[in-house]
Amino acid sequence: MSGHELRWNPLLDCWIIVAGHRKGRPWHSTFCPFCPGGSETQGEWRVLALPNRYPALSLNPPKVDEGCEPFIKSEALGVCEVVVETPVHEGDFQDIPLEQVSEYILLLGERTRDIASNPAIEYVMPFKNKGVLIGVSLTHPHSQIYAFTFIPPRIVREIESVIRYRRDYGRNLFEDIVEAEIRESKRIVYVNDEFILLLPFYAMWPYEMHIYPLRDVKLLYELDRYSALLLADTIRVATGVYEELFGSEYAYMMIFHQAPIKQVNKDYRLHVEFYTPHLSRDRLKYAAGVEWGAWVFTYDGVPEDRVGELREAARRIAGRLGSLGRIP
Repeated sequence: MSGHELRWNPLLDCWIIVAGHRKGRPWHSTFCPFCPGGSETQGEWRVLALPNRYPALSLNPPKVDEGCEPFIKSEALGVCEVVVETPVHEGDFQDIPLEQVSEYILLLGERTRDIASNPAIEYVMPFKNKGVLIGVSLTHPHSQIYAFTFIPPRIVREIESVIRYRRDYGRNLFEDIVEAEIRESKRIVYVNDEFILLLPFYAMWPYEMHIYPLRDVKLLYELDRYSALLLADTIRVATGVYEELFGSEYAYMMIFHQAPIKQVNKDYRLHVEFYTPHLSRDRLKYAAGVEWGAWVFTYDGVPEDRVGELREAARRIAGRLGSLGRIP
């Protein structure tokens, strides 16, 4: 058995990645492969995309026996890359100059376009795991890119929702969400000329935040330099807020939801979702039985009650970051 394949879950109608070879990947090694001077990080650079040394998906995966119903398998075909955000070994986006974070956004767009040129690829998802609490094995600031030969089930669900909303109400769901948030102004944390940062009405995690565009953007490579700068500005505020609230050991996941490569729905919008397990500096929210077993999250508290904390943290860091927008 190769131990590197896709397996079909017939109950949930989605693929699972099996990657037995990843058991041997480094865990908190004293050697950092992302610091300048390593075998993959020679020369001058500020932001760098690299192949993942321990990829869950590969453009040259081992052949597999496809099996038969109900146990179907497929090759683990896809792309896994690492994006090193800075040559500096410690820190996060709020510690990196704005222009450099903008270069990071533009690089994600370039990699999306290049990876999408492969006819087998259907979806490209950049994301970042930050902090030991999330299980990060290397602390040097970095993100990842996974590219799939299928559309991930969460994105499928979002697309189905916008299609249904258009059919039922004749409007764009993302635009209505943003307009309602602006109209109510209860959950907005930060806004600039092109992006809005908020704790969503339907948050699942206590301090979950989302970034939504104020115009029609579907894919990262549609962002010009100014738009990338404004998205970078918003991301720096979001991560700075988490550090301000939860201290140096803060943790989060940041996921870029963009449109599928080949099945672009007219109503879908690029957006960024942040999930953090923190309830406070010394308490965590754990997803437990009802969350994992039923996919029904329990929000511990009331979202509107927490927005004040997020806004105050944003105010404290805005001047230091030289932010380009405003806090309500």
